[in-house]
Amino acid sequence: MLLELLVENLAVIERVRVHFHSGLNLLTGETGSGKSIVVDALGLLFGGRSSAEMLRSGAERARISAIFEAPPDEGFHALADRAGIETEDGELIVEREILASGKSRAFAGNRPVTAALLRGLAPFLGDIHGQHDQQMLFSPDAQREMLDEFAGLDLAGVRELYREWKQRSADLEQLDRNEQERLRLADLWAFQRREIEAAAPKAGEDAELENERRVLKNVGHLQESASAAYEALYDAPASVYVQLKTAARKIEELTRIDESLAGLLEALKPAVIAVDESSYTLRDYLGRLEADPARLDEVESRLATLDKLKRKYGAGLPEVIAFLEKVKAQLAASEDAGEKRARLERERAQLAESYQTAADRVSTQRREGAAELKRRVEKELSSLAMERTVFEARVETAAWSASGADAVRFLISANVGEEPRALEKIASGGELSRVALALKTCTAVGSPSRVARTLVFDEVDAGVGGGAAEAVGRRLKRLAATNQVLCVTHLPQIAGFADRHYLVSKRESNGRTVATIEELDAEARKREIGRMLSGERITPDALRHAEQLMKAAGEQK
Repeated sequence: MLLELLVENLAVIERVRVHFHSGLNLLTGETGSGKSIVVDALGLLFGGRSSAEMLRSGAERARISAIFEAPPDEGFHALADRAGIETEDGELIVEREILASGKSRAFAGNRPVTAALLRGLAPFLGDIHGQHDQQMLFSPDAQREMLDEFAGLDLAGVRELYREWKQRSADLEQLDRNEQERLRLADLWAFQRREIEAAAPKAGEDAELENERRVLKNVGHLQESASAAYEALYDAPASVYVQLKTAARKIEELTRIDESLAGLLEALKPAVIAVDESSYTLRDYLGRLEADPARLDEVESRLATLDKLKRKYGAGLPEVIAFLEKVKAQLAASEDAGEKRARLERERAQLAESYQTAADRVSTQRREGAAELKRRVEKELSSLAMERTVFEARVETAAWSASGADAVRFLISANVGEEPRALEKIASGGELSRVALALKTCTAVGSPSRVARTLVFDEVDAGVGGGAAEAVGRRLKRLAATNQVLCVTHLPQIAGFADRHYLVSKRESNGRTVATIEELDAEARKREIGRMLSGERITPDALRHAEQLMKAAGEQK
């Protein structure tokens, strides 16, 4: 339910704050007073398109803010939770700002959101019905959705089966399109696998071979350096080893006299051992060093093979090996294409059968719902001075879709003896308004699981007068018993049914036109309805008539 609406710098409204209530809230005022601006403001909060032209002249931004009673609907809370929107004390604040540049910003629960998210929240918060929405009634999709809502259909299973069936069909089509390309690539993949497997590269092999090549290319230099090092460490008369042994003997002689130097001898022993071991290592290394031109050629050839693989399949051997595994997987998948096709065809056939069963069940429910909707709409139209009108919700077989295998068309015959025709063929705007209200009344209360929300009607009484206007008022009153209803009207017969009556008026302030909205008490209501009956000059007869309208409407509550 809409609790409060704040509008700033929108069209002729400078700043208004309105508190709304449960039941039937009616807005009246002279033509051009700005009654529909309230509806436009709510449309923006529900994610409608914005533009800089909506701003009040000279304003840098327009702001619309509303406080809604958060609906208990699980779908609403799931959507709010995903978006990180929080409610406070069971209330949700929704805001929209329109800047002079034409850009807009939206907020829900004090969190920035997109206009698309506002459109997602809108069905849980309210429903605006105006002249544009009557045009929307001409849409077969909109008609089907209204029938589905009335019948309480759950299309989740049909949607999922259709999605999966379409996916299998798309997979098969993709398989067909790729068949020639797949065969060409299979030859390439087979060649690549043979080439890499023939070389049989191992991770780290290239680094080892690079080191071996450097050794084989520099055997002479290595022998010379290793020999010199061995001689300096061990073999020369003045080698490090000889010098250390000499120093050790001298220190041993010293310790016989001065035992305090015993630790020095122990400290020297590791150095002697290290030199000894290093010398043995150099001697063994020299024994292994040997010029081998044949081995060098083998290493060069192997490195060239590995370099070729790296140029073609990866920066290093690990990448080449990973490429080989990928190629093997692609070949396996290519070889399994026939089996995959058979599997996809089996799955598609099974899904098609399941979808057809589910769609047939939905079609049956739609036809049952269409019969009941026909009965209820005709009953509503009878109360709206269209007693002999024939309404039909025709369900016809159509191509498969996410909503089933049906097309829905609303047909109507307002005159006896005429065949029912599509809604857009109805010439009278008043008749169309009453049909729209009848449909809205039936679908708004048709589903027992439906959560009450705010219903907004803008000029739904267009082209209606007399007894039909009173009937429209009764229908709005009936809707208001289970929903909060906001209605812009110009008919006194409808205004008499208001639970809360708001007057929209314009005045001049500091050379500017300013629109205001005020809630009327009983006496002010009588004067406003009297004005609607008689015009600018409110006569005593008009006031008496207004009082009678209010009293009669009250007796019908």
